[in-house]
Amino acid sequence: MAVQRDRPYGNANFVVDLGDGAEGYATGFAEVVFPVFGVTQPARHEGDGSVPAHGVPAGAAERLILKRGVSGALNLYAWWHKARTGKAPQRRTVQVHLLADDHATVVFSWRFRHARPVSLSYSPLRALEGGVLIETLEIEFDRVEVA
Repeated sequence: MAVQRDRPYGNANFVVDLGDGAEGYATGFAEVVFPVFGVTQPARHEGDGSVPAHGVPAGAAERLILKRGVSGALNLYAWWHKARTGKAPQRRTVQVHLLADDHATVVFSWRFRHARPVSLSYSPLRALEGGVLIETLEIEFDRVEVA
């Protein structure tokens, strides 16, 4: 699916699919922060002469961070709440799609398999600033695929 071209794509045209079937206002994210995609190595055993592991240590959590302005949609809270109470549905596949300049054609995708929410937070309320209230969801996943 990746569409190659001579000049790099911009980072402002993207959509997030939370794997819950929602579209439109419930998925309009302002920022996606990707984790470092390191190489996980087997644990090193003392005295076995193995070379030290490089990259992400085995068992280190990889987290995708999604941020959006609060609009009244409760889908992130509902998913997080089910996870924290042990009632979470089957893990999802969360997808981030980079769009072409026409805002319709998908040119690059990241698929986060077996995704589950681990934290939900909100930016501070500040009466003197009048900025946008931001909702942030951190998601752990088992593996990522790029297409």
